[in-house]
Amino acid sequence: MITLKRISSINLILSIITFIREIKKESNVGRQFTIRGWVHRLRKQKEKSFILIRDEKGDVVQTVFQSEQVSNITLESSIQVTGILSVDKRAPEGGYELQGKNIEIFNISENFPIGEFQSLDLLLTKRHLAIRTRKLISILKIKSTILKYARLFFDNLAWTEVQCPTIVKGSIEGGSTLFPINYFDEKAYLSQSAQLYLEAYIFSLGPVWTISPSFRAEKSRTVRHLAEFLHLEAEVPWTSMDDLLNIQENLVTFIINNLKKERTDEFVYLNRNISDLNITPPFPRLEYSDVIDDLRKKDFKIEEDGKKRYLHYGDDLNIESERMLTQQYSTPIFVVGYPLSIKPFYVKSDIHDENRSLSADMLAPHGFGEITSGGLREDDLAKLKERIRKEGLDQNTYDWYLDLRRYGSVIHGGFGLGIERFLRWLINSEDIKETVGFPRTMSRISP
Repeated sequence: MITLKRISSINLILSIITFIREIKKESNVGRQFTIRGWVHRLRKQKEKSFILIRDEKGDVVQTVFQSEQVSNITLESSIQVTGILSVDKRAPEGGYELQGKNIEIFNISENFPIGEFQSLDLLLTKRHLAIRTRKLISILKIKSTILKYARLFFDNLAWTEVQCPTIVKGSIEGGSTLFPINYFDEKAYLSQSAQLYLEAYIFSLGPVWTISPSFRAEKSRTVRHLAEFLHLEAEVPWTSMDDLLNIQENLVTFIINNLKKERTDEFVYLNRNISDLNITPPFPRLEYSDVIDDLRKKDFKIEEDGKKRYLHYGDDLNIESERMLTQQYSTPIFVVGYPLSIKPFYVKSDIHDENRSLSADMLAPHGFGEITSGGLREDDLAKLKERIRKEGLDQNTYDWYLDLRRYGSVIHGGFGLGIERFLRWLINSEDIKETVGFPRTMSRISP
């Protein structure tokens, strides 16, 4: 039996540690390697024990020891192993394994509460441990790479990345979805969007973008709602609706094309057929009024006051209507020209039709719903004041925002991309909670 042995920091520094992804090559067979990590899976037999080790990059490889050498090893124990790389087609994760020569132990784990098959509730309650599962490791790696290529996309355009407050005085998407907080002696809220601040930045920095958390106190228990989500937002002066749509579809396409190359292994592990993600801009543009007519022809109805009725012009699209609309598409689509009455106060109206907004939502195919939303911003001071008044908002709260129309206003616009909704479509996930390390929902704020 191996006794628990403390390895000094000096020994750690001197050890030649190799990441698992670097050793799994035919040319390395027969060579000796030292790896360290955690016991991901463990199968003990009478004579031999098979240990699947997960390193700090989330990659795994099988090691084989005599059972008497590892009799006290448990799941999630932290260890360091030295062995000779060999090939065995029966070995999981690529058919490579280390024939163990030496093992050193950092910590013997207690009885790890998460096994191979567990309930969703346990995986959420023990989320601090569940993020060690291969599924969540794969999802979080894909998410990280989405952010990497989003940043590269805007860098290539020479747009400036900025940071915006998450504590604000006013609403953007509606007062009913605000999280109020006590800010010293004032009432404040968690930000629903960085948009208003991005609009301020364009007058000094030109096109700008940011990635930051947004908060929505929506009392929704759906598979696509989070109370806190990661929000990529962009704003640009001197633009048009066509420009904005082109930027969004090119951003999404750029990210996906690079993801398919860099995260192939993760998509394979998640059983995601990446050929379903072969998309090419331009994406279809559907007029809102045509969408309503199309859904009515398909006999689609919504429930209101306990009764079913057809959609009318002025109804917003919901989860069910978006699912019906996008079933026939294999690529994202844009719905453009929503009624101004269902859009926030800052959305610009069409000069040819004051009831039509210059806005657009990008909907993912196969019912995954809205992933981006944006459009042109109202740049006329008088119109903006009137919209604020009609919506019952305190104009004093937005006086700084109105200054942007008083001093050199220009036509401008932007959009927001919900990272978790985007990721949910990319990995073909049933529930958006799978796309977050520590999800915040209406019923969960811990851990």
